[in-house]
Amino acid sequence: MGPKDKKSCNEMESVLFGDLSVLHENGIALNLLVNGNCFGKDALSRSFYQQIGDTVDCLRNDYGLKVVTTTSPLAAKFLKRNFPGLDCRASVNMEIGTPEGMDYVSEYFDSFYLKREYNRDRRWIVKMRRWADDHGKKMYALANSGCLNFCSARTFHDNLVAHEHEIRQKTNAFDFYGICKLWLKREEKRELFLQNSNFIRPEDTGLYEGLFDGMKLATRIHHNPAAVTEAYFSGQWRGNLLDLLEPDHAESFHPVILDSRLMPENFGQTVLNCRNDCDCCTYCREVLHKMTVNVGE
Repeated sequence: MGPKDKKSCNEMESVLFGDLSVLHENGIALNLLVNGNCFGKDALSRSFYQQIGDTVDCLRNDYGLKVVTTTSPLAAKFLKRNFPGLDCRASVNMEIGTPEGMDYVSEYFDSFYLKREYNRDRRWIVKMRRWADDHGKKMYALANSGCLNFCSARTFHDNLVAHEHEIRQKTNAFDFYGICKLWLKREEKRELFLQNSNFIRPEDTGLYEGLFDGMKLATRIHHNPAAVTEAYFSGQWRGNLLDLLEPDHAESFHPVILDSRLMPENFGQTVLNCRNDCDCCTYCREVLHKMTVNVGE
């Protein structure tokens, strides 16, 4: 790393810690993510846990760190042993979607993100919530995921993300932006998008009061995170629904948008309480057709 790189890094750190100070002063709790899908050769190393411990110690003392979200049961075990009172949260990337899944790692985690595919299944959410309540755990949801339900390539893609720094240093044979983007490039597949998705609209978050203790917004690679947070804080979005999601699929649908103003007000209520029998139901496809607008025209 050259002098210019070091200066740039120091400047970014200064901005980051300044922002963290402002958040802390305004009573906003900090949640540290240690949720890569793979930690490679360092996954069990002492240096890895020393680094986690040093980071948590600094953030907890100076910026009021309250939660660490991780995919590693061992990281959670280390944190619970060394930082009593810290909320260790199981990442959505662990894809925990059954009471048994929570029970297996209950000694390590205080709270869980529910597998995103069950965001629209009230019966299943209630079952999971009952287990969480009975065992003194909390449960959360990822609200704006653009991932397709039960994606066959999600683990592969998450592993690529975990190693993206190393991958960029190679001469690669392929680019990979997600199976979802390739699938949605096909017109006959795009009409299945709503029924194969799991996002919760900003207008529908109130339906989940009492079901979840909170919701997470994905914005790590989003082109406009401020718009996403504003939409969910205000409880409304008047634009292309695809622009709220991460990953977003606006490019795959272009020149078509999904105008959120044309979505039925009761959409969230309907899909939350449906039987999830998509083979015998056309509701989501009908809604998608109604809210489709070709801006190229």
